[in-house]
Parts: sequence; C-alpha cells; structure tokens
Amino acid sequence: MKRIASIDIFRALTMLMMLFVNDFAGMSGIPHWMHHAAADEDMLGFSDLVFPAFLFCVGLSIPFAIGNRYRKGDSQVNVLGHILVRTLALIVMGIFAMNFRGVEGGLSSPVLTLLSVTGFFLVWNVYPKGDDGRKPLWTILLQALGIVLLAGLVIYKDLHGMPFRHGWWGILGLIGWAYLPCALAFLFLKGDFRKVTVFWLLTLLLCVLNSSHAIPSDFSSRALILGFWPGGWTHPALCATGLFTSLLIIRYGDKPKVFFTTCCAIALAMLLLGILSHRFWIISKIQATPTWAFFCLAIFLAAFAVLHLITDIRGWTKWAQPISPAGTATLTCYTIPYIWYAVQSLFGLSWPAALTDGIPGLLKALAFSFIIIGLTWLFGKIHIKLKI
Repeated sequence: MKRIASIDIFRALTMLMMLFVNDFAGMSGIPHWMHHAAADEDMLGFSDLVFPAFLFCVGLSIPFAIGNRYRKGDSQVNVLGHILVRTLALIVMGIFAMNFRGVEGGLSSPVLTLLSVTGFFLVWNVYPKGDDGRKPLWTILLQALGIVLLAGLVIYKDLHGMPFRHGWWGILGLIGWAYLPCALAFLFLKGDFRKVTVFWLLTLLLCVLNSSHAIPSDFSSRALILGFWPGGWTHPALCATGLFTSLLIIRYGDKPKVFFTTCCAIALAMLLLGILSHRFWIISKIQATPTWAFFCLAIFLAAFAVLHLITDIRGWTKWAQPISPAGTATLTCYTIPYIWYAVQSLFGLSWPAALTDGIPGLLKALAFSFIIIGLTWLFGKIHIKLKI
C-alpha cells in the first residue's frame, strides 16, 4: 500500500498550526478570533481547530500504520501489543507535560521539563538496529536509563509533596485515549468497511448522547457507556472520522472523483449537523460539544478532499517540502518547543518587546514555527527522532 502524500501533508500543516498558535498564545494585540474560545464562549476560534485536526490525522493514519505492521510480518497479537504500548506512551507523555511544575527549593520547572524530555528521547527514540534486525545492547541500556530517569522524577515529586496528577491528561494523553478505541476497532473488525462505518457512526451517536440528557445522569448505563471515557466520546468521534476517511481512500483509490464527491458530501452533512446541533449546544472546544466537533469535521473533510486532489491525484507536492519534517517526525516536532521554552526560561532569555505584540508578534510566531520544523529536520539527520 503506497504512502498517501495528503495524509503526511495534512499532518504537517496541522503541526505547523499548532506551533504557530502555541507561540502567539498570551500575546496582546492579536485578533480575538485567532485565540481559543473561553469555556462558556460560543465561538470556533482558529486555535480551536488545531487539536481536533490532530485527532482527525491520527484516525487517517491508523489503517496504513496497522497495514504496514502486518506487511512486516506482525501477528494480530503483536499489533494489539503495539496499540496498547503506543497508547500508554502517549498517556505517559501527556501526564508528564501536565506535571512540569517545579519544586520550591528544588528542581525548577525548566529543569524538570528538560529532564522529562530527555527521558522521552531516551525511551522512544528511533534507534538503529543491528545486522540481525535486533536492537544493540547500548540502545537497550539507553532506554532503560530513560525509564529510570522518568520514574525517578515521579518519585522525586512524590517525596516533595507534589504527586503526579493526570488532570485533563494533556494533549498527548487525550490523543492516546482517542486513538485507543479507534485502533482497536480497526484491528478487531479487520478493517471491514461496513463494520468500521457502523463503529464511526456509533462514535458520533455516543458523542451526541454524552452531551444530551437522553440518558439521565443517575442511570448506571450512562456511566458505563459515556461518562468514563476522557473527552466524552467527542474526541474518539473526531478520530474515527479520520479512520473512516482513510477507508474511503482505500475503497475508492482508483476512483478519485468518487472519493472527492463522497468526502465533500459528508462534509456538507457535518455542516448541517453542526447547524442543527447549535440549537442545543454552543461551539466549545473545552466542553467538547457535538457542535464543535461537527463544524470542525466539516472543515477537515472538505480541506482534506481538496488536499488529496492536489497532492495524490495531481501530484503537486513540492510546495509542502519545507514543512515535510513536521508530517513525518511529528512527535519530535511537538516536543522540541518544550526544550526551547525551558532553555529560554532557564537563562532568562526573551524576545524583543516589538516581537510580542500584534502583527510583528504573529510574524515572529510563524518564523518560530519554521525554525522548529528546521530543527526537527536537523534532529532527524543526527538520528534523533521520537516514534511510538
């Protein structure tokens, strides 16, 4: 199964957006519509599109990632193990990101951040394999060192009265929780188009039910099927839509017009569902409302259909080369800013005031985003790349 350029480019564009919005967050003089909406604000800010786009990307990648493992000879049990380990890794990194706060009189927040990120790279770096296909002993020792380092940081904070909390799980943690049911569904349903379609529609239904009062809050059935899942099934629904979109690519790979038309038709359906659900719920990323999910999916499906036409059908991909590392080494790209910001804080470095406000600030944030992508490329050249 050939690599789908539009998936990598969509992921790269999403990562570029994330770097951009994270850097201008907190700046003054930025249009309100570019920021995240407040929890009770009925608005879809530009920044509110980034996280759901990541969830959509995760779903897009699932069929191809699992298919690739099967082609390498993995059994279903092996793939299941990989899914569970990948989920655990995302949750662990998400929880660590939630607990970067320093200890008074001890390790500062920047130092804790740098040590944690070092642990991430030690454990999940892509190490070279020997001629026999096995990991050399030195790579196993480095991974063990990383595990000891991360475990030591947990114990250190415990001893200083600051035990780790999962909170809202962090961005990576929420991605992990959304990835898990979608990957398991694809695995156990064996990628069957009809069965996965039913699963996708079920996630959309659960997303709506979780935000409605159709099942009273004191009913045990509500706790069993809705309340226990982080994101309230809105996040898995976003991921499952990406999964379903990839199955459409596989099903209609030789019929690009059919794929484009189908994708746009589903985008229109999502837009109509968003308009309908807006009568009942506000547009809110923080509340993870169905309205927010439907409007986001309408945008993503339409955008992906156009991107697929441009890149995979027309073959116009060179324009995306400057951001390609963000699409193929996304986790590395996501992690590098933690290093950047920690070093800035540790040494008291700051940008000139003129670059922290308004249009100059936005231009600086955009330039910063491309610098991070460049560093991701450089890290890859020296064989430093996070992959789970």
